Amino acid sequence: MSHVFPRHTKADLPTAVAGDGCYLIDANGKRYFDGSGGAAVSCLGHSDAAVIRAVQDQVGKLAFAHTGFMTSEPAEALADLLISQAPGDLDRVYFVSGGSEATEAAIKLARQYHLERGEPARRHLIARRQSYHGNTLGALAAGGNAWRRQQFDPLLIGVSHIAPCYEYAERKPDESAFDYGQRVANELEAEILRLGPETVMAFMAEPVVGATSGAVAPVAGYFKRIREICDQYGVLLILDEVMCGMGRTGHLFACDADGIAPDILCIAKGLGAGYQPIGAMLCSGQIYDAVAKGSGFFQHGHTYIGHPVATAAGLAVVEQMLSRDLVSRCASMGEQLQAALVDRFGDHPHVGDIRGRGLFRGIELVADRGTKSPFDPVLGLAARIKRASFDGGLICYPMSGTRDGRQGDHILLAPPFIISQPQITEVVDKLDLAITQALATV
Repeated sequence: MSHVFPRHTKADLPTAVAGDGCYLIDANGKRYFDGSGGAAVSCLGHSDAAVIRAVQDQVGKLAFAHTGFMTSEPAEALADLLISQAPGDLDRVYFVSGGSEATEAAIKLARQYHLERGEPARRHLIARRQSYHGNTLGALAAGGNAWRRQQFDPLLIGVSHIAPCYEYAERKPDESAFDYGQRVANELEAEILRLGPETVMAFMAEPVVGATSGAVAPVAGYFKRIREICDQYGVLLILDEVMCGMGRTGHLFACDADGIAPDILCIAKGLGAGYQPIGAMLCSGQIYDAVAKGSGFFQHGHTYIGHPVATAAGLAVVEQMLSRDLVSRCASMGEQLQAALVDRFGDHPHVGDIRGRGLFRGIELVADRGTKSPFDPVLGLAARIKRASFDGGLICYPMSGTRDGRQGDHILLAPPFIISQPQITEVVDKLDLAITQALATV
């Protein structure tokens, strides 16, 4: 009998014992193609020799030094490397152990920044419906997924939520893509004015929405308008790139595709590529200086921030991405994956949309293509596809609640950047079989 507290108490999970490139291997020797990189984590696959060596070397030199007393060489080097590549005025890096910690730190830093500048009334955070920013209470409050929030709602701080930029489901028939984007972006200004401009501290969004909606990218011009609104009202822009960042969408930082830069940026998942748990919050020099010249102390912290082994792994991961040009490879292989998905499912009667950027692709399933109506949630279609895929040797990331937290189903694909053309065919073949099997039982 296991004493592990699993994610789902009714699940009977195989035991993973090895990784080989894009594959995971269980105790019975069965191989599974990791088509979602876990949760968009394993961008380099499961057996990258350079990263493994970096972790082993760092453990041999220094396993841990508390950042209340000392910094470490890998943390300093990784911060330097990230800032050398970062967009806009981002200048400082705060290392944490994962995405929820990164977004939690971002929310608290946004509040402290305004306090340091003598604007204590700025307390409101605005985010978007159908977003996901993590499972700690602050991050969960920022997230706009009704299903995830429901049972914990009495514990959550109040956060305003405006419309997402979700063209497939929400653009009006007589509206251009650009006009749609401007309309939903302008909801931010309306909400700022409703709350009172002097009371809003930050707006948080994912550049490409991940697990909640399935690789939903914004329309052109949306984030430029968001940036304009934030600048006009002195509101900080926080971008959550925990899932879509670190090369996943074909840019090292996902916001580069939209030609904007945030005031605070959150990364994780692909930063450590699964070799160590690590995340980071990057902030502008202006924000850092407000703290440094004010109280001098960010009132926040965790025991394992800036962990030497985790930052050594992150450093090796980013160095591999850059030295092997894997971000560009992610972009090109992503186009090949998109083409293969469209070729196979473009005319499928129950596939409504195939979307995304880079090797971050979503397939939205619908009961009726003409009306875009989703399947009845009681059918549990996403769960059926997940089981069928897994049985067939493909790990993918189907989710329900795509539209509003309850209705809608999608499949998220986020394979390692080292995926080959034959493996793209393998993924599409196995996914096709799984969708066919799942639909046959609904």
